[in-house]
Amino acid sequence: MLQASQALNSENELKIKELEMKLALQEQDSMIVKNMKTDLSRLPDMERELKQLREENTYFRETRENNTLLKEETEGMRRKLERYENTIKDMVNLELGKEKLVMKLQAWENLEHATGLNIRTPEDLSREIIQIQQREITLKQQNYTVTSRARALEKARHQLQSEVLPLRTRLLEEQKKREQQDALVRRLQKRVLLLTKERDGMRAILESYDSELTASEYSPQLSRRVREAEEMVQKVQAHNSEMEVQLCKAQEEAGTFKLQAQTMEAEFNIVKSQAATADVSACVTGEEVNSLRLKIEELEAERSRLEEQNNILEMRLEKHNLQGDYDPTKTKVMHFKMNPASLAKQQQVEDVQQLREQCKQLQERVQVLQAGGAVLAEKGGVNLPSSQEVMDLRKQMESAELKNQRLKEVFKDKIQEFRAVCYTLTGYQIDITTENQYQLSSMYAEHKDDRLLFKANNQTGGSMQLLETDFSRTLHELIDLHLFHQNSIPAFLSAVTLDLFSRQTSV
Repeated sequence: MLQASQALNSENELKIKELEMKLALQEQDSMIVKNMKTDLSRLPDMERELKQLREENTYFRETRENNTLLKEETEGMRRKLERYENTIKDMVNLELGKEKLVMKLQAWENLEHATGLNIRTPEDLSREIIQIQQREITLKQQNYTVTSRARALEKARHQLQSEVLPLRTRLLEEQKKREQQDALVRRLQKRVLLLTKERDGMRAILESYDSELTASEYSPQLSRRVREAEEMVQKVQAHNSEMEVQLCKAQEEAGTFKLQAQTMEAEFNIVKSQAATADVSACVTGEEVNSLRLKIEELEAERSRLEEQNNILEMRLEKHNLQGDYDPTKTKVMHFKMNPASLAKQQQVEDVQQLREQCKQLQERVQVLQAGGAVLAEKGGVNLPSSQEVMDLRKQMESAELKNQRLKEVFKDKIQEFRAVCYTLTGYQIDITTENQYQLSSMYAEHKDDRLLFKANNQTGGSMQLLETDFSRTLHELIDLHLFHQNSIPAFLSAVTLDLFSRQTSV
């Protein structure tokens, strides 16, 4: 029973499912029917649209055909236009060519008037070209001739240069000699300046000394001054003779340079006359000729300068002659037998001898007075001097001592000034320790005991020797370099100064 009910239920379920499927199919059919009805309702509209589209399609097809025809016509017209434009361009080019040909034709027609030649056709032009080539060959031959002449002129120029070279060498030598003479003149001027200053200083000292001398003591001083004046006159005479020798040399050199300049000028005129016969194309050698002309002008300037120097030296010599100087080799001096100057000199010698004897007697009297005894008869033959003479002698002694004291003070001040100047300029204070030994102390010394000791090997101090000190033991490198290798004491002292100065500045 149960199985039958189950089977019945299953059958019912199957039926239900079939019915549901049928129901779904009916619903789908109803939907399709609705759609079909909708489509059927739209069918007249679609037919109208289809008809309209067909009409439009027909219109567009006809329009496309017309458009194709128009394009073909447009392409044809464009081609015609291009052919027409090309034709116009060809016509323009032809017109231009025609104008050029017309101008060329006119040029050919006017060539006879323009050139003065009988040229009307190309054959005439060919004939003229042949003639021009022949003239060119002739000009080349002339150019070759001119070139050969230019080579000859070049050879002559080289010869002149070879002759100018030794002259230039001599000119350089003369310039070098002149520079040496100028340097010598400058050194002599400096020396004269120093001698003048020294002379003025000594003159001031002598004047201060002469102003304090008495009439009896003035004669030795005057004799010494006279001897110095005579020596000065002899030096001036020697200098004048030397200046005259230099003047003669300068005159000879000026004459030599003048002769050389004249020779060069004559050679230049010869070369110029040869160059004048050459053609205009030989202007290549113009620069060399100009250089030779400049060299000749330089030689002329040098000759004029030497002539001016010669004139200056002659004027100086004439000035010296007017001042009373003379050349002992050319001038003889006549001396009178009873010359007043010789007599005065002899009288001066006698006075000096007499004054020396009186001075000796006075010294003997002073010694006797100091000893408290009497003057012996065999030595002087005189008695004890009076009190007035003793007072005079004492005054003279006091005056002499005062003069000596003043001279000592002057020399002491000068020595102090000289030591201060040496210390300021060289940086070393020089002290004399013992005989021929000199002690040097640098202003840049680090310690007071840092000193150098030198010893003079002779009295003149021409050769010095460094002695060993504690400070010199620290200067082995400088001693080896400057004293042993270079043998220069000033260089050694300068190196020590720079070393000490660098130590102080670096600190």
